[in-house]
Formats: sequence, C-alpha cells, structure tokens
Amino acid sequence: MRSHYCGSLNSDYIDQEVTLCGWVDRRRDHGGVIFLDMRDREGIVQVVFDPDTGEHFQTADRVRGEYVLKIRGRVRARDAATVNPNMATGEIEVLGKEIEILNEAETPPFQLDEHTEVGEDVRLRYRYLDLRRNAISDKLRLRARITSVLRRYLDEQGFLDIETPILTRATPEGARDYLVPSRTHGGKFFALPQSPQLFKQLLMVSGFDRYYQIAKCFRDEDLRADRQPEFTQIDIETSFMDDKQIMAVAEGMIRDLYKEVLDLDLGDFPRMPFAEAMSRFGSDKPDLRIPLELVDVGDLMAEVEFKVFSGPANNPKGRVAALKVPGGNEALTRKQIDDYTKFVGIYGAKGLAYIKVNDKADLENGLQSPIVKFLPENVRGAILERVGAENGDLIFFGADSAKVVNEALGALRCKLGEDLNLYTCDWAPLWVVDFPMFEEDDKGGLTSLHHPFTAPACSPEELKAAPAEALSIAYDMVLNGTELGGGSLRIYQPDMQRAVFDVLGIDKEEAEEKFGFLLDALKYGAPPHGGLAFGLDRLVMLMSGARSIRDVIAFPKTQTAACVMTDAPGVVESRQLTELNIRLRKTDES
Repeated sequence: MRSHYCGSLNSDYIDQEVTLCGWVDRRRDHGGVIFLDMRDREGIVQVVFDPDTGEHFQTADRVRGEYVLKIRGRVRARDAATVNPNMATGEIEVLGKEIEILNEAETPPFQLDEHTEVGEDVRLRYRYLDLRRNAISDKLRLRARITSVLRRYLDEQGFLDIETPILTRATPEGARDYLVPSRTHGGKFFALPQSPQLFKQLLMVSGFDRYYQIAKCFRDEDLRADRQPEFTQIDIETSFMDDKQIMAVAEGMIRDLYKEVLDLDLGDFPRMPFAEAMSRFGSDKPDLRIPLELVDVGDLMAEVEFKVFSGPANNPKGRVAALKVPGGNEALTRKQIDDYTKFVGIYGAKGLAYIKVNDKADLENGLQSPIVKFLPENVRGAILERVGAENGDLIFFGADSAKVVNEALGALRCKLGEDLNLYTCDWAPLWVVDFPMFEEDDKGGLTSLHHPFTAPACSPEELKAAPAEALSIAYDMVLNGTELGGGSLRIYQPDMQRAVFDVLGIDKEEAEEKFGFLLDALKYGAPPHGGLAFGLDRLVMLMSGARSIRDVIAFPKTQTAACVMTDAPGVVESRQLTELNIRLRKTDES
C-alpha cells in the first residue's frame, strides 16, 4: 500500500510522488489549508492539503488524531521560514493529492507524546498505544538494531544459533521455577527454563563447540526495576577456550556493539577480584564512575567502649567501614542525612553514624557528631588519617554483619554518586573475577554462589578440604554498576562434579534424579568448556538511557508479575483443570 515510510523522506525525494500509510499525529487548520502530521514507525512528516483537491480536502478536514490514513502526494521543499530543524523531515513536506481513511479512532486515554504524565499502570493497560510514542518506540528500534549487531558479531566468530527447549524439568538455579502441568503425564510438571544452562553444556558434549542463542528465560522471583518474570538472554557457550579467551570474545562483542550503535569507545575493561570489589565498594558490581570507596576501620574500633562499633569489629562475620564524602559538610543538610539513614534501613542497617570534619587538627572540638564522645582522641585521629579526611568532609559509618554493611554502604555510595552528581566519566566497564565457589546460607550451610556446574579453581581434593575458601573460574561483566552478564568455565570431569555435589550435600541418588542426563554425558568425552550470558533487556536499558527494563520490552509485566493489558494471569475453566489432574485448594481470599 505504501511506497515510503513517513520518517524516511528528505530533500533527496523532492518532486517525487509518494504513497504514505500511518497515523495522524496532529491536525492543524491554517486559513483554509489543512496540515496533517503523519506518523509511522520511522517518524513524522508534514502533509499539506489545499482546497483545490476537492473531495480529498473535505476528507482531510474531518480526520482527527490517530486516524489511520493512506495518502498520495508529491514531496516538495518547505519555505525557508517554515523549515523545522527539530524534525528529521523538517526540510520537506508532502503536498497531498489523495487521501483515504483506512480506519477511524476514538480519542486515546492519554496524550501520545513525550509530554504525557500518565501513570505507568495506564500506559501498560493501553500498551499498544504507548508503543506509538517515540519515547518507547525508539527504544524498541534500538533493541532490534542491538540484536542484529550481536548476531552478526557472533556469526562472524563462528558461533551457531541453536534453539534449546522451553519445556524442560525443574532444576535448582537460585530462583523459583514457573511450572507447567502435563496433561499426558498426570501429576507431573514441566518447568520453564531459568536459563539454557544444561542444554548448552550438552551441546558442547555433542561437538557444537560454539553456540549462541537469544533465549527467553523465566524466573518466578520478586521484581525490581531491572527484573521481569520473563526476560531475554544473549546466551553463549564454547569449547576448548580458557576463561581469558572467553572474556576476550565477550569484551570484543560489547566493544563492537557500543562502537557501531552509539559510536562510543568503552576503553579498557579492568579486572578486579571479587574480594577487592566487596572491600572497596561493598558490591560485586561496583559503579566505577563514582570516586567514593569503603574503608575498613574495624581494627581501630575493636577496643572502644561503644558496643555498636566494637561488637561488629570483634565479630568474625562483622564489619565496620567508613565512607568519606569530600565536601559533604556543605553538600548535605541534616535532613538529607536523616533521609540517608532511612535509606540504608532498607538494607537492614540499624542506623547511619557520621562525623563532620570541621577542623581535622582539633580532635577535641573540630569534629561534629553524636558518636565522637564515644571515640578516644587517638581513634579519631587514626580514622581521619586512614580515610584521608580533609576539612569540610563528611564520613559515614556502617557497623553490622559484613553482609549488611556491604549492602547498605554499597547502595549509599551509589545514591550519593547520583544525588551529588559525582560521576567522573560516562561509562566505566569492569570484569569482576575470582568469585568464591560457595556462600553461606541462612542455616550455616554452603550453597553455590553461581550454580553447581561452575568449575572451581582448585583440585577436587582441595575443594573438599576447604570448600569455604575455594574460588571459582567465574567472571562478571559490569558497566556503570549494572551486571551486564556473567559466566564461568564449567565442570567437565565427573570426579569434580561429584566433589561439588558432596560439598553441597547432594547425595548420589538426588544427583542422579536431578542431573542424571548431564552426569551421563560427562562420561562420554566431555570437552573443556565455558560460557556466559548477557541480559539483553539490561543492555538495551543502559544503551537507551531508560530507567527501567519495562521501557525496553514491548509487552512487560508489572512489578507484581501481572499483565494489566490482557489481565494475566487469569482464571481457567474447571474442565481444563480436570484434564490436568489439578484441584484448586481454597484460600482465605477465595
């Protein structure tokens, strides 16, 4: 029906006949001449109808916003006084000759432009209208370009695009599975994959030594701005490469992507051990644009009488850390400090101690804080020296379990960076490496930090002798405080896999039940292999400057994992439940 997209027209098309199809973005009547701004996925162009077009002028006169039109006309240059430099098509317009109304439209429930302030719930209810807005449609076009560039890079590197099953069996990967009842196998369930992890390892055993997939994944977990119950991964696996080679491929992919799509050189990707990242930044995905660091002061607090500090300082699982804010005395008000105290409470902190450095040479009267009286002068001086304090600085303190201190001060560091605009650069990539193999769970046992198929950086004997100290051959790519992707070398030898299962308390029977097919595959010449996965939604969110991944997904769920547009999840007929051998249990709400 169309010959050109509205947004593709420019001065190269002057005097050409074109046929356009799209929506009416805006209609204006100027002294008997009707102007229609026609919109399609590529942009907007101005169409002019003069009265001498007869019935077509009459038709143009009755169209309204969001009507669907087909227009034939001639491209012409605008008068110099009417050129619009803010439009890609601002140098030209189309002189309309014929117009056909393909469909009328009711008045939309909200304004379809960048000025709309309607709530997200309304936007998601009418998502098909929200997608007409440039603010959203531009991001989806960017997403399509990003996936195209990524596919081309991986294709050129010799990777094969191979699909893996969506219906599989439940495996423990750190989050709850979405379960799918089987009609043909009564009482049994499929699970939607949290990742293609096991299948891509089996592909390595099969000899497909370079695999990739842009894969849908599903996790039934609590949501945040960067989480969705269904999300998309750029999944990569390869054989006969070590961790440095895999990281080089992944780094090259992201470098090329940013250069081609945004014309940006990301520069060096430094590497930082996990332990250093946690110590300096309280996070395994530190935002290196922010020049603030956590400094351990537990040894200085171990002997003070103030139990809030000395307790965690003498606890092997505790931590006392300081966070210096240069110039914080003037930059932050008392109300802001109180607000930050409430903020760290979200992460379990019971409070937020601070010291204002008015005169660092006067340890008696030059420090302002409710806690100064509990600290001997020699401790005050040692703290100022260790954090490198200067007059006018503000020092925050965290004292609790290491987990709480890291999460609270790590989050506070990022919030201060944003609130005070402390960023030293626009982009700061990083590889975090040398992760622990295991972490302690709430019951004091050990659980996999990543997943139980991650290769340790030690022998099976060393792993069993000191599992809490074992490191893994794992790596995460971080950009501006966001984990873009992560992966590891995988276990490919049965004795090592058995040793990891032993540490995790997975006996032979349980291992055979859950992972028997993988364990069998390892017996038949499994090659050394590894890989990683990138979160496509997060990547597009970062590159587009969006605040939430919901803005870069065509039809996202809400933070309660619901679709307000289709009213999903919904009730199903009892007949369907009977076929699936399912009976609903009544709850207090039903």
